[in-house]
Amino acid sequence: MTGPALLRSPLHDRHVALGARLADFSGWQMPIEYSGGGVVAEHTAVREAAGIFDVSHLGKARLHGDGAADYVNASLTADLARIGPGKAQYTMCCDDASGGVVDDMIAYLHGPYEVLLVPNAANTTEVVRRLQAAAPAGIEITNLHRYYGVIAVQGPESALVLDRVGLPVDHDYMSFTTSTPDIDGVSETVVCRTGYTGERGYELLPAWEETGALWDALLAVGAGFGVRPCGLGARDTLRTEMGYPLHGHDLSLDITPVQARAGWAVGWKKPAFWGREALLAERGVGPARLLWGLDVTGRGIPRPGMSVTSSGTAIGTVTSGTFSPTLRRGIALALLAADVGIAAGTEVELDIRGRVTTATVVKPPFVAMHVR
Repeated sequence: MTGPALLRSPLHDRHVALGARLADFSGWQMPIEYSGGGVVAEHTAVREAAGIFDVSHLGKARLHGDGAADYVNASLTADLARIGPGKAQYTMCCDDASGGVVDDMIAYLHGPYEVLLVPNAANTTEVVRRLQAAAPAGIEITNLHRYYGVIAVQGPESALVLDRVGLPVDHDYMSFTTSTPDIDGVSETVVCRTGYTGERGYELLPAWEETGALWDALLAVGAGFGVRPCGLGARDTLRTEMGYPLHGHDLSLDITPVQARAGWAVGWKKPAFWGREALLAERGVGPARLLWGLDVTGRGIPRPGMSVTSSGTAIGTVTSGTFSPTLRRGIALALLAADVGIAAGTEVELDIRGRVTTATVVKPPFVAMHVR
């Protein structure tokens, strides 16, 4: 028997034409890398020029109605009252009983009556289900997963790329606006100063059926100064260098914001949000484990699930691990026991396929951040 057919982004045919290696990503057939360079070349393009990603698999859900923003604020972790219309905020949907993370996402505040959420592809249905189940009368929650496409333009030349197609570039980090580019077949597009790479960048939300025309125009104007299409392989190495968590690895129903050092995205003074009591209790006594970075000093590339030891005693597990194209060595995120005296600079060991290698405990990011 075969499983359900994989979903496809509006750019699927373009990925095939560009020689992309496609793979199942949360039920979507998405490009991991393209021919002509692969992950390292794509990663380097983002750090030095710009990369263009198809992330249309990301979820989109709109909450609309009287009190919509207040409802989001009483449900998700971050304090939405700290930003105004036209601003975006990183936040999490937590399980009310355990405080574990159902998903992390960006909330785009249009105003008191409308909020757009962009969760991860695999968790969109569950996030929407939970919000719909608890919503008061008068608030409509709509799953818009295939209403918008999403194109991320990331890197130091990203503003130049957008300017060349007539999109605004001067709004602040973690803000958004809407504009119509100078591109035939593309109407009003949401332009967000957000991203997942640690570089200056933008995430564009065109209408689903107009995503292809926007993609073509962006690649055409960027071709002359080092811009290239990038797959989800480079997106993963870029976010790991920044220490950005990935749900299902560094955040999950079994990993709370406190353990993942994401307490900065929790409005601790708010009177209500899902998981509040559990998270306050955990913060009060201290978490049993904490997320750290591991900078590999020996040979080998760490991968999720590998054991971390100190003087031969198991102290934790790698949650994300990869080769850093910038540093030219292995890096990882790992959940380590909080009661064994681990601190930045501590030397630990990794079991990489039965061979022990060494790493230094660090606080990410592993490389400098340039989001602003």
